[in-house]
Amino acid sequence: MFKPESFPIEKIFVPEKMRKALKPELVQELAESILDIGQQSPIVVRREKDRFVLVEGLHRLEACRALGERAIIGLLVSAEEARQKPPGSQAADPELQNMERLRKLRLEREAAEKLAGTSRADLATNAATRQREHPEKTNRSKLKAAPKQSGRERSGSSARTLSDWIKQQERSGGRY
Repeated sequence: MFKPESFPIEKIFVPEKMRKALKPELVQELAESILDIGQQSPIVVRREKDRFVLVEGLHRLEACRALGERAIIGLLVSAEEARQKPPGSQAADPELQNMERLRKLRLEREAAEKLAGTSRADLATNAATRQREHPEKTNRSKLKAAPKQSGRERSGSSARTLSDWIKQQERSGGRY
């Protein structure tokens, strides 16, 4: 098992083949993730004379470089171990998974923001449309309905409370 260690970014050489596979949008997403939660998985390098050669983790390396980091967490493997793992074969899975996770989070956030913005606008638009199309339904609160009267309330003013009703009954000589 390898122990993660810190490597100076300026001493890490990126082979030309790997450099061609660089996706700037992935670098941007990883940089945002690294700012939020830090570097989650180390890169893999091998030693070559006075420098290190990148084996896996191109986008993580470039994201850290873009953030102005001077060092990056990585694993040092031998040249033989690096040959057994073709460059990018293992890194593609974690990076693609991380990229997919970040993309889903971004899309969810954008959808929630869009839904919140449009739902407020939709509510206002729908209310205005309903009021224009059916003014009789939307203006119910403005209409004064005639109070319903029961047989007992027809002879005089209606009592608002039970105690008013009792007093009214006593005045009229009625029994309750």
